[in-house]
Amino acid sequence: MSTQSHSIVMLRRDFKHIARNPTSVFNAVLMPVVIMLMFVYVFGDAFNVGVDYIDYATPGLMLLAVCYGLGATATSVNSDMTKGIINRFKVMDVSRDAVLTGHVVASVLTNLVAIASLVGVAFLLGFSPAASFLDWLGVFGIVVLLGFAAGWLTVALGLAAKSPETAGLAAVPLVMLPFFSSAIVPADKMGQGVRQFAEYQPFTPIIETLRGLLNGAPTAGNAIAAIAWCAGIALVGYLWARSTFKKRA
Repeated sequence: MSTQSHSIVMLRRDFKHIARNPTSVFNAVLMPVVIMLMFVYVFGDAFNVGVDYIDYATPGLMLLAVCYGLGATATSVNSDMTKGIINRFKVMDVSRDAVLTGHVVASVLTNLVAIASLVGVAFLLGFSPAASFLDWLGVFGIVVLLGFAAGWLTVALGLAAKSPETAGLAAVPLVMLPFFSSAIVPADKMGQGVRQFAEYQPFTPIIETLRGLLNGAPTAGNAIAAIAWCAGIALVGYLWARSTFKKRA
């Protein structure tokens, strides 16, 4: 079998694991929706963002939806490593790349389901984007690129962790990082120090690119920065994952 065929088999295996684990489904799909309802209905009126809060918050919550499913990916990768599954695959002559790629692709597809659910709820709450068809294609491209980058970084974190429990905790900073960006409130409304961190951390240009596309007014500067961050994170995650996999497998 080719590496591509092995990857499809690994992907099918990962989806079976996801279906059997309702907690991971809850974190990946329902938690972002719950957070959206909380911020829109509980805190939305407290934020003066110049537009309807649902229109402002949806791009940031889309990114948050990507991050919320990462803990399950890290745990699954580490379980494969620590419980001897990888050694069984080696005996079966399964491609090493396929094992890692299967986790990444499963993570990306889970992200797409989570974001589709989130956007559907956003429309029910009054979300009214001005995006054209091409803008929506751009949103899809950024989301896939972000999911791909975050997936590889999470796989690397899962491989580097000593146990499934610590692997899940290793993804927590990625879940918290959107809260210190422009996802919930504009960076210029934050206090000194936090504002500078929010402006220059990787998630802010990604969120602003999504926000610009959904508003029908994307800016090249944010888009270039977003793509560069995603490409850089993906490269670091991929190289780190390959190196750790070779050492531990």
